[in-house]
Amino acid sequence: MSDPEQTENQSGLSPEERSAQERRAIEGDRREIDLGSPVGQERRRKGERRKIRFAEGRERYLDMVQRERSMLLEQGLARSTEQLLDMAGAVALSDVDDERVKDRASGDLLRSILPVQSWLPLSIHLINLADGVLKIAPLYELNQRQIETLISTVNRSGFHVEKVDAEIWDRAELIKTLRSVHDLSADRCEKTLAQWLDDIDNGLLLNQFERDMLAEALQMRASDIHLVQDNNPDAPNWIKYRIDGDLIPMHLLPAEAMARVTTLLKREAGLNFGDRTTPKDGRFGFTWQGRGIDIRVAAGPQAQDGEKLTLRLLDRAALKGFDELFQRHEDVGDHLARLLAPEIKGGGGLIILSGPTGSGKTTTMYACVQQIDRRRKHVLTIEDPIEYELRYATQWQVRPGMPGGGFADLIRASMRHDPDYIVIGEMRDGDTVETALKAAESGHTVISTIHADTALQTFERLRSLMPSDRERASTYTLSQQVKAVLNQRLVRTLCQGCAHRAHAHEYLTPLEIELLTIDPKTPVRTHNTHGCDLCNRTGISGRTLLLDALLIDLGPAQRNKIYEALLQNVNQLKGQEGIIMHTRQEGLIDLVVSGLVDPKSAIGYLEE
Repeated sequence: MSDPEQTENQSGLSPEERSAQERRAIEGDRREIDLGSPVGQERRRKGERRKIRFAEGRERYLDMVQRERSMLLEQGLARSTEQLLDMAGAVALSDVDDERVKDRASGDLLRSILPVQSWLPLSIHLINLADGVLKIAPLYELNQRQIETLISTVNRSGFHVEKVDAEIWDRAELIKTLRSVHDLSADRCEKTLAQWLDDIDNGLLLNQFERDMLAEALQMRASDIHLVQDNNPDAPNWIKYRIDGDLIPMHLLPAEAMARVTTLLKREAGLNFGDRTTPKDGRFGFTWQGRGIDIRVAAGPQAQDGEKLTLRLLDRAALKGFDELFQRHEDVGDHLARLLAPEIKGGGGLIILSGPTGSGKTTTMYACVQQIDRRRKHVLTIEDPIEYELRYATQWQVRPGMPGGGFADLIRASMRHDPDYIVIGEMRDGDTVETALKAAESGHTVISTIHADTALQTFERLRSLMPSDRERASTYTLSQQVKAVLNQRLVRTLCQGCAHRAHAHEYLTPLEIELLTIDPKTPVRTHNTHGCDLCNRTGISGRTLLLDALLIDLGPAQRNKIYEALLQNVNQLKGQEGIIMHTRQEGLIDLVVSGLVDPKSAIGYLEE
């Protein structure tokens, strides 16, 4: 017997225990940090601050929610207190955890992360995960092998489960719950499509395919669905899902079948399905796993006689909370939290979120709104279009082309409605920039987005939109009012269930190690191109925020150097006292060392 084998046998550990031990040795088990050490004490203080913040977030709307619930019950609408708190954007503490291994999760969170094939065939209802115990309601008794397989899948998905606890439910109630939560299962979409294509005039099968397609896209974490209907015999008619930033071809349909699908979707969205030449927008609702999903539909012409539909899937449960979004950038989150929770009205200031299309600016904007105490403060948003409805906030829809319907017009009008915070969906022109600056100067906190490549370039982009005759005056106002600039990207993260493990020197060249400025012996994770069942065989599972941030903590009398830098060379802001910068390179190195991003992919992001 070889020495390694003798060592393994003498240890008395099972293969699973040895694997967990090796994993902790490579990554470091964050749960074993000594809370008496400086690092542990800081971690405990941060955890306590988060608990206080979440407790405040849940309690601030509690009295309003209880009164609303009573009124809804009088109208025959049953809503639980937790449901209404979630709709208000008060995220539960168990839903956000900065640990890599979570031992608490709601049923909705489990169903959104676990692969559907791991729990749907078992006829079980996932209730929750608490303190390492997974609670389920099974329709039939599970055998030991099924339980072990379920525990293994949940653990590989980033949760910590020690045992499964089965609750006994009334059979009729459980069947009703299973139907409402699991009825729109994603695994039967291909089967439904094949049945419908064999009987294309069957309207019931067409409706079922539409529902199963939406369920499949949501289960696969798709943000958009693209449908192309082209009557050219040589042109393919594909349905594609955008997952983690990439378009994935899913279903190929004949032109006649695709025309029926697009007609049905347009009818549900309230659009004129006979008009294929005029771009138009609509929306409709869809229920999935017991919660409402808003589907935004954009239709436009395709080639000679075709049509293109793009569906944006707006799932409120997918909105990230403030602490979850900034868990890897805690000082940025703390800085924004101070700006969003002023003790007195009139603090004012400008918070700018920048980045290319699809970089998550809207998600960050909504996270900021949810962080604000909307019970005591008036939040007014100006959007085009309104993506998510926010409770306890005033939301205005921009209507371009209509008198008084533009961004700048609505900003002017909003200041007569006594807002504390004005949220502007996007600054697109000089008039909007000028009006937003005036709103910030008059004591309102303004949050807005703009397209730019870096935090410093955001200033250049804003100045390029300013009228030439007022450029110096507007630049001065900008230098006085800007409080934070967040330029962001979304970086694809590795599937933690199947990523390969290595040390930096085994995977990277010396030049690449130098570019990342990491130790050659640093443990890293690399992309498994074959993937696993948790990531749909892609090796990628989700995306995370990568920030290039500039935080300004200076009083009015100290901001003249900002004004001078904006007029001469914006790069002079680097290293200035009172200005904190977080570079994209720092964020990428942190993600590589944490095992969330492949090192070679990180180098590609650096080159961009």
